[in-house]
This record gives sequence, C-alpha cells and structure tokens, in this order.
Amino acid sequence: MSSFNLTNDSLLGILNIIKFLFSITILLIGILLSENGALTDCDRFFYKPLIWFGVFLLLVSVTGFIGACFYDHLPRMLWVYHVLMFLLIVAGIIFTIFAFAVTNKGGGRLLLGAGYKVYRLGDYSNWLQNRVNNNRNWNKIKTCLVESKVCSDLYSKYWDVSFNKFHQKPLNPIQTGCCKPPNGCGFTYVNPTRWVEENWQVYCENPDCKAWENDQNILCYNCESCKAGVLDNIKHSWKKVRWFYVICQMLLIIMYAVGCFAFRNILIDES
Repeated sequence: MSSFNLTNDSLLGILNIIKFLFSITILLIGILLSENGALTDCDRFFYKPLIWFGVFLLLVSVTGFIGACFYDHLPRMLWVYHVLMFLLIVAGIIFTIFAFAVTNKGGGRLLLGAGYKVYRLGDYSNWLQNRVNNNRNWNKIKTCLVESKVCSDLYSKYWDVSFNKFHQKPLNPIQTGCCKPPNGCGFTYVNPTRWVEENWQVYCENPDCKAWENDQNILCYNCESCKAGVLDNIKHSWKKVRWFYVICQMLLIIMYAVGCFAFRNILIDES
C-alpha cells in the first residue's frame, strides 16, 4: 500500500466538507431569493444560475471528499475533482463578468413631479433587449405578468385616488411600464388601469400610445415601456446576485489554492 500523508488527506477532507456546507448555503440563498427576492413570479427564473451553481458545487465537493477519503483505492478521483473545481471557478468568473456587463446600462429616468421613474427600452444592454424582443420569450413573460395580477393589485390599491395623488405614488418599474400608458400619450386618467384615449393621434410617433388597451389582459403589456420595466427589474435582480458571486468566487479560489497545495504534497509523498 502506498504511503499517505494524513495531514494533507485531512486537509482535503475538511476543505470539501466546508465546500459542501457552502454549497448548501448557496442553494438555500438561491431558493430564498427566488421565492422572496423577485418582484413578481415572472423573474424568479433569473435566480436559477445561482441555484445551479450551488448544485454543481455540491457535486464537486462530494467528489473531492470521496477522493480524499479513498485516495488509495480511487487515486484518479482527486484529479477529476481538481479539474471540475477549476472549470467551476472559470465558469463562475465568466458569468460574473457577463452579469456586470449586461446590467451596467439602463435605469429609470426621473419625471418632474412624479413619485415614480420612467423606463426606456433603448437604455438597456443589447443582450437584455434581445431577450425581451424575442416574441417567444416575451409571450411567456407577458402571460406570467397577467397571471401574477401585478396591474390588478395596482388597481385594488389605488382605485379611488385622484390623478395627482396617483402621479405621486412610488410605482415599481413593471407597474409604471405595463399597467399605465406612457405619460406623453395625453390620455385622461380614470383609474390606475383605465384611461380615456383622447387625441392620441397627436402622439402617434410613440408606438406605445397605440399599443395601450383598457382591456385588463392587454393594458400596456405590448409596450416597449413594459419591456423596459421588466428589464429594470431583471437588472436589479441580477445586481443582488452578482456581488454574491464575487464573494463566492474569492472564497472558492482560496480553498482551491489550499487544496492544490495539499494535493501537491500528496503527489510528492507518493513519488
């Protein structure tokens, strides 16, 4: 039987136990953010990368633990573990850079006298715009928005307030973009989700004015302002995740470096 350094063996085992517990923490955080951090049910899937990251880290840590405990019988397992760990770190770094790149642009614009901001589709990154401009993607999101009753809840909350008071309410991006027509359309306010279309032909250069319908299943769900509101929500959702990814990557790189040092000592002892 080959000699084996118990210290290095124990170190690798402890590191993988820590990674296992770390992966469980990531999974729980991903699930909690998905359930409680999303503004609507429609953007929960943007937390899935964090959940899959936790699942993959869990599997890798189990592989490393088995390799450390049964090195004499499964010497290649540690090689597999280190390769998978390296790929996980590289993939995590790439995704983190990507998340920073696509969420850097865009944001709401202040509107004089309003308690909410307005959102324009062209302000966001091309990659995000392409996601919502794809009819298949948008139809799924639009259906989800209708079913989640975001606009119905807005009506229930402010149905009896005047226009001036409604104009000062702190609406979220989806309520601003999807539940009411753009401010420049010149429509007359009746309630938060019903507006009288007067002289809209004057403002026909804005396609969102033509897209507006008082039908509660249509409203402004076909408007570019609605897509912009969804993208702003996605942007803020990813901002919550990207900094957590940075912390995860730093911790994983440190643990990977310590693990490589221990594995190198094992190989030296074996030679």
